[in-house]
Amino acid sequence: MTAITDFDSLRRAMAENGEQPEGPARNARAELLLAQAEKLNIPLAVIEALGHQLKVYNYSSEKDRMFVPFARLLRMWDERPEDFDAHETHSLHWVFKWMSAGMLDQPHVPLASVEKWLGEMEHRYRLAGHSERAVRGAEFSVAAHVGDEERAERAFAAWLAADRDSMADCHACELQGQGWWRAEQGRDAEALELWAPVLEGAYTCAHEPHAALASSLVPLLRLGRPEEARAHHLRGFRLVRAMESMRGAYADHVEFCALTGNEARGLELLAERPAYFTDKGQPRSRLDFLSVVVLLMERLSALGLGGQQVPGPAGREWTAAELAVHARGEALALAARFDERNGTSHISERARARMAQEPLVERLPLGVRAVRPPAPAVAPPAPPTAAQGSDAPDLAALLAEARRLSDTLQPHAVEAWAAVAVAAEGAELAARDRAEIADHRAMGLGPEGAETFEQAAGLYAEAGDPGEALAARARGAYVRALDGDIDEALAAVAEPYDRVLALYAEGGTEVRQAAGVLMGRARILMRRVHEAEGPVAERALTEAERAVRELLALVEGRAGDDVRLVARVAEGHAMLAELTTRAGDAQAGAELFALAAAEFVGAGLPWFAVEYEAKLAGLAHHLGDMAEAERALRAALEHGGRFLEPVGRAQLHLQLAEVVGGRGEAGEAAEHALEAAHWADEAGEGPAFGAWARHQLGGFLVRQGRWAEAAEVLESALTDLSAETHGDGALVQTQWWLGDCLSELGEHRDAAERRLQAAETARHWPEQHDHATLAHLAAESLGQAGLHAEADRAYARAGDLWRSLGNVHGLVRSLRARAWLALRTKDGPENGGHDGTEQGIDAARELMAGAVGECADALETADDEETRLRLVLELGHTHRQFGDLLARSAAEDADDDSIRAAMEEALSQMSQAVAVFVSLGDAALAPRTGAELAAGWLEADLGRPSRAAARARAVLRAYADAGSDPDFEGGDEETTVRARRAEAEQLLQAAEEAATEQR
Repeated sequence: MTAITDFDSLRRAMAENGEQPEGPARNARAELLLAQAEKLNIPLAVIEALGHQLKVYNYSSEKDRMFVPFARLLRMWDERPEDFDAHETHSLHWVFKWMSAGMLDQPHVPLASVEKWLGEMEHRYRLAGHSERAVRGAEFSVAAHVGDEERAERAFAAWLAADRDSMADCHACELQGQGWWRAEQGRDAEALELWAPVLEGAYTCAHEPHAALASSLVPLLRLGRPEEARAHHLRGFRLVRAMESMRGAYADHVEFCALTGNEARGLELLAERPAYFTDKGQPRSRLDFLSVVVLLMERLSALGLGGQQVPGPAGREWTAAELAVHARGEALALAARFDERNGTSHISERARARMAQEPLVERLPLGVRAVRPPAPAVAPPAPPTAAQGSDAPDLAALLAEARRLSDTLQPHAVEAWAAVAVAAEGAELAARDRAEIADHRAMGLGPEGAETFEQAAGLYAEAGDPGEALAARARGAYVRALDGDIDEALAAVAEPYDRVLALYAEGGTEVRQAAGVLMGRARILMRRVHEAEGPVAERALTEAERAVRELLALVEGRAGDDVRLVARVAEGHAMLAELTTRAGDAQAGAELFALAAAEFVGAGLPWFAVEYEAKLAGLAHHLGDMAEAERALRAALEHGGRFLEPVGRAQLHLQLAEVVGGRGEAGEAAEHALEAAHWADEAGEGPAFGAWARHQLGGFLVRQGRWAEAAEVLESALTDLSAETHGDGALVQTQWWLGDCLSELGEHRDAAERRLQAAETARHWPEQHDHATLAHLAAESLGQAGLHAEADRAYARAGDLWRSLGNVHGLVRSLRARAWLALRTKDGPENGGHDGTEQGIDAARELMAGAVGECADALETADDEETRLRLVLELGHTHRQFGDLLARSAAEDADDDSIRAAMEEALSQMSQAVAVFVSLGDAALAPRTGAELAAGWLEADLGRPSRAAARARAVLRAYADAGSDPDFEGGDEETTVRARRAEAEQLLQAAEEAATEQR
């Protein structure tokens, strides 16, 4: 630690420490600074160091340590109040409120002491002439804490009725407390109305909207507004994540996860803050945290995951069930201590109620990735037997249901036949029944079912159904094709194909059985088409099409009400659609896919239509028919319903997000991308497909300006995005978007880091525009972060790139930015690399002059009117900024001649800007009037009121007709007009008064 040698160095050290992250390290530094302050032998230095120590304790997990420094401060005040300056006098009275809340948080402090302190606070505030508003607010906190609702309401009303003064909490904190009380009473809508100005950013402070966002989560869920709750979680958790002192708000976010089906996310939150289990400096927030830990652990146990390992207190491994018991015991013991102190049961009742909550939303996707807990092992249901009672279905009923499902092609028919097989063990079954059992067992085996299909064929033959026996053999041939052996499969289906046609011609079998064999053969030939590498051989396409048309010739017109036959026709049309598309006729293919999907839906089999609606969407997209693509995707999601596999659902939602987003509906697109991310995680595809969905979701959130939510999602996406899987373009775009988010959130160092990372990747691309743009953006972030030397280097890099690309506008803007940096760093090399005031100013002038020169050079070679107009506008802006820079370059302590010379030079540049803008006519009215007013103020400062007045009148004339024009749209333009008029009137008045004084 740098030695503290005087009061100023102490104050600088305290300011630096105040900027450090909350926690024990910052607290320890404050203690060392107090020791250093005591050596200065300056009472105010000790007072300020004690105040600093008290503040860092309050904003940490060591709140219980506040009382000692405050007691010392109070004693010093009572003994020598003259040692306190105005600021420290205010601070001393301000932290009375912290002491009141701090005592409530410590169950070892008797309630009588809390009440006595409340009276002391009231007395001292009255002596100091302060309103009783803060006192009544503190009284409300005491009454609400012990559960005295009647007193709490009285104090609440008195709090709001008292005048606001310098001792009142900030608006944001007051509204948070008021909303919290209404939510505690179940008046959620009123709570959210009170919080609205805080949530919308009208009022903020060090802990707001952090706390209000956390407090709003459960009320929003109870009101049926889960989408807002999700947004508040993503936005709010980002704010509290790094703030050690906000354990209570952190607990609200864990609670939200437990109540919305996001248990995995809740576990990740616990893992981020292991110290929260044991930090004892603020028992009340520890009680809140432990209560929601119980809620989360018992939720996991209810899902069958009680044996899963979970994050917990250090020193041992924990299962969910074990941690639930431990946390419950710790929480209730803490609650009992509070209740014993308070003489009520309120705290224990509240803790138990919080632990016992039931989920408010079954499933609320968040968009951020959380590793899902492993599914619990589920024992297979015992087969129904007579011993299970009369309610167990008998074998005949199981057979009838299985046959109904398979005859009508319903989902889960295979499972129904499996249940029949279990129930039929040891029973005498007819050959037909045994054939169907074997047939469906083979279907469930996939490529491994060929031999079982042969067994089924034998049983069908035994049952006297040679046609179905041949169809079973054809199914067996097809599953061989699934293993990749197309030739073997074709050989296996050849005999059944020849025999079934002959059998059907003789009347020995029905259309259904013959169609089954023809479908098996067509599927095998289609498999050959699917597996072809590169262009499909003409022969393969022709043979497949012939087989499909043979099937359709057999079945079309004979299907009637037979669902199986209708499905054969629909599948045949889908096969033709694919063949037609492969042959190059995408339009005809799309029409056939649409026909197939409609036939499946018409037959009452919408789940079979999903695959073809998805393919239709792809073709429509290729053909540029985005409306049809959107319709087909929506239909696929609707028709798939609960039968869609997670990965298929994810793919459909993501495709729909891209289509909807493409027509500008970023809000709905984000909803679909959110669903895609969720279902990708459900399918175990989080690192691959899920990461891409999160990438897209983040982009749609960025388009809506939802910066905090987008940042959380994009950071989550970057965990899994890789150049190998997703391409380096996705990586760069994600970092780019994230940099934009962080910049909007004021996190400029992190924004710069993301933009520099993206620029480094783009540096290797053949086309360098993105590299230049990212380098420029990174420079902006570095400058906003106060890293001026680094920003200058980044702007120089961007300028070189813009020059190499022939982009004059980018080059000029980089030069102007560097000029402003040079001016800001004019105080010396420690602030950015220049050797002193004159060198910094000279560098700024040189850079700005260079920007003017680049515009002028480019204008000489401009070869079209649009390019020329853009360059003229850029030149005008450059002269305007040059003028501003020169005006600001005059040092306050410089002699009058130097200041006047700088002002004259600035006026010259501003006048040139006006002239340039005038040449562009009405297209540059706003920048022209802005430059005219700036020049007018310079004229006034130089003692030329008549010229200043002339410029003001010129602006008023320019806007004389604004607003009366029927094409005048208002909005931003109207705001500009009003501001320009007001400033011109102000300048005119000042100029006329100055002219009068001169006379």
